[in-house]
Amino acid sequence: MNFECLKLDVDGHIATVTLDRPKVNAQNSRMRDEIIQAFDLINDMDDVRVVILTGAGNCFSAGADITERASIAAEPGGFWRHNRRTREAPNAIHECFKPVIAAVNGPALGAGFHVVAACDIILASDNAVFAMPEINVGLAGGASILNRMFSRSRGRRMFFTGMRLSAQEMYRLGVIEEVVPADRLMEEARALAAEIASKSPIALKLAKEAYNVVEAMPERDAYRFEQNMTFALSKTEDSKEAQRAFLEKRKPVFKGR
Repeated sequence: MNFECLKLDVDGHIATVTLDRPKVNAQNSRMRDEIIQAFDLINDMDDVRVVILTGAGNCFSAGADITERASIAAEPGGFWRHNRRTREAPNAIHECFKPVIAAVNGPALGAGFHVVAACDIILASDNAVFAMPEINVGLAGGASILNRMFSRSRGRRMFFTGMRLSAQEMYRLGVIEEVVPADRLMEEARALAAEIASKSPIALKLAKEAYNVVEAMPERDAYRFEQNMTFALSKTEDSKEAQRAFLEKRKPVFKGR
């Protein structure tokens, strides 16, 4: 599949999706459609076990392409199609069967921050910044994301002021996993991806599904759901191979079934 606004590369069991729309990877309708297409495609790539999402150049994504809004508003039904794309691009990442690592290589603002928040694990370069600055352009968006990732006070302050947070502050707050020098970001992301990719692909798929589902469940129901997933996983060949390899003190050889 040919993409105009992103690149999709596969190396071994790791897929890398790079947002690539100069100069700041602003998200227009085409990019959002391609994000959905790329992650739907990755779902059907049996060899891929983990995904890295990053941006080209020195910016992850500066957010939505504001210049597109006027033409969207002029189309009958255009506003609603735009909103659907805006929702579904991050959802395609969040719902991807494979764990997704965000390698945030610079500013992640507005819709760019939303895309980061859809990933499972977040690494950031030491020059990355994060914000929901919609208030500065007469819009409002991202409250649900801020509410999930921050305390009540910090989330509302960011929402009402467009306040930017450095990668270091995001790490201090426990929102992101690691801050690394910009020239080592992809190296660290690939190392983490390789560690994840060494696990059973069927276990990873069920683990991702379980984590997504239990986020919205009461603790008692969530734990029962996890137990049922564990029982289903225990019947797979990969599970039996993992246990044999542990007892035999060797690396497991997974077949994805």
